[in-house]
Amino acid sequence: MDIFWFIPTHGDGKYLATSKGARETNFPYVKQIAQAVDELGYEGVLIPTGKPCNDPWVTASALASVTQKLKFLIAVRPGIMNPTVAARMTATLDQISNGRLLINVVAGGDPVELAGDGVFVSHDQRYEITDEFLDIWRALLAGETVNYEGKHLKVEGGEIMFPGVQKPHPPIYFGGSSDAGIEVSAKHSDVYLTWGEPPQQVKEKIEKVRAVAAKQGRELEFGLRVHVIVRETKEEAWHAANELIKYVDEDAIQKAQEVFSRYDSIGQKNMTVLNKGDRNNLEIYPNLWAGVGLVRGGCGTAIVGDPETVAALIREYQAVGVDKFILSGYPHLEEAYQFAELVFPLLDYKQDKQASGAPKGEVVGYQYTADKLTKI
Repeated sequence: MDIFWFIPTHGDGKYLATSKGARETNFPYVKQIAQAVDELGYEGVLIPTGKPCNDPWVTASALASVTQKLKFLIAVRPGIMNPTVAARMTATLDQISNGRLLINVVAGGDPVELAGDGVFVSHDQRYEITDEFLDIWRALLAGETVNYEGKHLKVEGGEIMFPGVQKPHPPIYFGGSSDAGIEVSAKHSDVYLTWGEPPQQVKEKIEKVRAVAAKQGRELEFGLRVHVIVRETKEEAWHAANELIKYVDEDAIQKAQEVFSRYDSIGQKNMTVLNKGDRNNLEIYPNLWAGVGLVRGGCGTAIVGDPETVAALIREYQAVGVDKFILSGYPHLEEAYQFAELVFPLLDYKQDKQASGAPKGEVVGYQYTADKLTKI
């Protein structure tokens, strides 16, 4: 089991949908979180991407110099980024961090935000672009000179002049709940990510992804992105959950749900269905709460309870195939301590990493195929 935390570059605080108790997520604050998480023994951190967020690559570059063991899960954005430039960025940051870089592939899910970044293609076309992007990106980092002509992307004589630390490249984390997303993820990713749906739904998705990957001769690991609210007693935990949405009113819910309705992301649609825009009956599975998704896009569920309850639900997800957990909580600094101090011991979670960072060498279970690379 690997447990990650979250760097909230889009804002943090004690409550959702209000300026009360809000914190400015400037660099001193995110540095404080990263150093705390590094010291506590989390495997790494997810740095978010998108219009409301500070740039994750610049943020990670700065944080790498003030941490020792922490890994950084950072997004590449096919359609927004050029694959050859992304490959050079990857090799550079992998060098700077001494092999502590992980790659999060984000195709996007909000057509309005994507239009603001100059992307005007359909949902399935975005995954076609992502497939071609990763063909090129992976070949470059494997040390190949790339001549490629696909439906959307073309490269002549592409190469990078300096290698990264991890071979053939940093591990790829990739979500995508649609058929198109699963196909591309099964082909390219090392870790398939999903948001915190109830365990049975996660199990069904894992089984589907495994079957698609098996047809391509590949085996994947699986990760879960979910919030956590843990306290010494169940009563305290549920009180904290209700406090988090204390200032969320019906107007805020309606506005947020209207924004989510324009998304073409299947994963976002699944999250929205779980809470139904209704603050009543938010416990959608024992100790799994959908309150965050009332006003927050992306991951909208939280595991809530005392340490034993939270650890038990994490073990339940582990039993269906999840071995990477990307967690977060509000405020992120204090909640990182809460989870580590209360739940790590129950999970027998220990870190045996060298202080120099991630181990070097081949990514276990990774297979590279170049069937789309053609000479022109």
